[in-house]
Amino acid sequence: MKNFVLEVCVDSVESAIAAAEGGATRLELCANLLIRGTTPSLFLYREVRKLLDIPIHCILRPRYGDFCYTDSEVRIMKGEAEQFKQEGADGIVIGALCPDGSLDLKAMETICESAEGMHIAVHRAFDACSDPFAALAQAEKLGVKTILTSGLENHCLDGAELIRDLSRAGSIDIMAGGGVTAENIPELWAKTGVTSYHLSGLAAVKSPMVYRNSKLQTGLPSHSEYELWRTKSDMIAAARRVLDEL
Repeated sequence: MKNFVLEVCVDSVESAIAAAEGGATRLELCANLLIRGTTPSLFLYREVRKLLDIPIHCILRPRYGDFCYTDSEVRIMKGEAEQFKQEGADGIVIGALCPDGSLDLKAMETICESAEGMHIAVHRAFDACSDPFAALAQAEKLGVKTILTSGLENHCLDGAELIRDLSRAGSIDIMAGGGVTAENIPELWAKTGVTSYHLSGLAAVKSPMVYRNSKLQTGLPSHSEYELWRTKSDMIAAARRVLDEL
């Protein structure tokens, strides 16, 4: 497939290296991927940038939860956009919603002003919007280049019809995400025609800790703190091979 994008979402240096080794064409850099990603630290960005020559887009998300942000949270994201621009990041990934499910244009314009000249993408806040085609038109006016979406469903295959329709409705690159694997890329391609795909390729890695206090729980109740989730280069390489062959 010509001119495809294979974007890998990573939240550690180790995962970033594995993604690049597997053939990722771009990184979406975040922190706390197990809670769907928050803004990465400047020092994480610097370490990844120092080691890898690959486009890096930094997600701006100040907290877990919904995408209806306070004025303070918007100011934080604006400052982070300025920070990552100064550091040479290739793009930012944003998304803010009004209580009625429409894009919060005021908030997003404020952030975009600080990121002038960078690639602007909208993350899966788009999948929480009330009218995807209205949001698509609003995003075009903002100068957004990419929208990451699962078609407003939990899984991209369930939202494939909407992904296809969105890709035909505007000039923005629609990137399929939410359950993308090497195995289902051919089906997604056949159903949607999109050429951009987003995945994390995560697998559990055992913690090096030998001593473990069984009475203590410091992580998410649903996950053991003695499992580290990291991108596997072979999973990314498999997706890359599929795209190369399509």
